[in-house]
Amino acid sequence: MIDSYLTLGGPISHKITRKKSRFIAILRPIADEADLARALEEVRRTYHDATHHCPAARWLDGKRTVEMSHDDGEPSGSAGLPILQQLAARDLVNVLAVVVRYYGGTKLGVGGLVRAYSDATSEALDRAKIVRRTITVRVVLRFPAEVNSAVMSLIHRFSATVESLSYDGRPCATVTLPPSRIGAFSAALTEGTGDRAEVVIEA
Repeated sequence: MIDSYLTLGGPISHKITRKKSRFIAILRPIADEADLARALEEVRRTYHDATHHCPAARWLDGKRTVEMSHDDGEPSGSAGLPILQQLAARDLVNVLAVVVRYYGGTKLGVGGLVRAYSDATSEALDRAKIVRRTITVRVVLRFPAEVNSAVMSLIHRFSATVESLSYDGRPCATVTLPPSRIGAFSAALTEGTGDRAEVVIEA
């Protein structure tokens, strides 16, 4: 379970040339698989006249990291995988990288293609702004008024961020915490309030 991750601070593109073939690396931050599909389609439309559109991506899906890559007509393993390896080497997620190629008339061979796709991605990443994003989980707490002091003390102890607090009727608090602290926080609430606090973890 992770509390933060590295990703792109914004889109970037970078071009290299190898034996008259142009390789343009287009990097985009993405939120999820649907966002990936939209961004990839946009790149394909923008560079519709390119010979190849070779994508790779890594994104968070719940607790796991999902990866994809495609060679788009290039020899197997010569394009998508080298791009993906550059993203993985920097531990980046929620990122789409597409390297488009305009064929220059001279074949590069598998080794030359691997180096070109890898270098285009690597050089783009060297120029990109990399940022760390934090992950938080929203937790709704409902509890009787007589355990309010214990609940507030635990919220403070676990450095939870209070989003809302209401004492109309049954007291209710909405807080956010990093995923790694949720289990311990819930257990402490159960113990500290005599199991009188209702804890709802929002998806």
